Amino acid sequence: MYEAVEYGSNTKRARCIVVGNEKGGSGKSTTVINLVFGLIDGGHNVICVDLDFRQRTLTRFLECRVAYAEATGQTLHMPDQRRFSPSALGTVVTARGAELSRFDTFMKGLHGNADYIVIDTPGNDTVLGAHAHSHADVLVTPINDSFIDLDVIARLSPLDLHVTGPGHYTESVWEQRALKLARDKIDTDWIVLRNRLGALESNNKRSMDAVMRELVERFQFSVLPGFGERVIFRELFLKGLTLFDVSASGGDNRRAMSHVAAKHEVRNLLGAVTSAAKASGHNHAAA
Repeated sequence: MYEAVEYGSNTKRARCIVVGNEKGGSGKSTTVINLVFGLIDGGHNVICVDLDFRQRTLTRFLECRVAYAEATGQTLHMPDQRRFSPSALGTVVTARGAELSRFDTFMKGLHGNADYIVIDTPGNDTVLGAHAHSHADVLVTPINDSFIDLDVIARLSPLDLHVTGPGHYTESVWEQRALKLARDKIDTDWIVLRNRLGALESNNKRSMDAVMRELVERFQFSVLPGFGERVIFRELFLKGLTLFDVSASGGDNRRAMSHVAAKHEVRNLLGAVTSAAKASGHNHAAA
């Protein structure tokens, strides 16, 4: 377990992990689900918040999990899901200000009740989704390993792949990191998760590697190999199950190897995220 850090009046501050990317189809939901249940499997108390009000993938997964547990009589571990409702006020300006203020109060009330808070944000640009990034001790941004997905993070020259500037998502992240630093006196640790990395060396992979090295220096994030294209992630969704609920199939070697490889990918992510979260806690204590 992490060392306790005081937050406000006699309240132990939870570590907040935000999973965000304004590009759809990047594996964001797979990342959120495996983070939540990987942390639970590690013995942590986890609160999760689904801010993707339209897709509600995390919420649907948890509903499937409850239904499967009831149908089979199994006891399955669950996170503490907290719901935040969008504002119903009249004007856009009034609603925005009230919504962000309510969300800050909502977040403050979660601390002291868990070891980790995991927030799923929508895969598009929303005011609330962007503001949630300002509460991240650790921000995880999954991207497919392609220049199409990389466009939200950086602008590249088409001739030599030179980085010409930040993408619109990076600009938003910088803005929210500055807000967090001013408010909480600690910075966000940003991890970019390269999903669907090709197993074989290719021109695209070599080019992506070179660009990523430049981006790490310029945009202040770390890079981590993410999740491969694995059928098991999709197969388990409708049952609300994860790799931590099922064992590798002994009768199918290919399936068993895929299961082991997928679990290794998840544990790599968990190790990076929890290490970053602990470091941010020590920085907060020293501030």
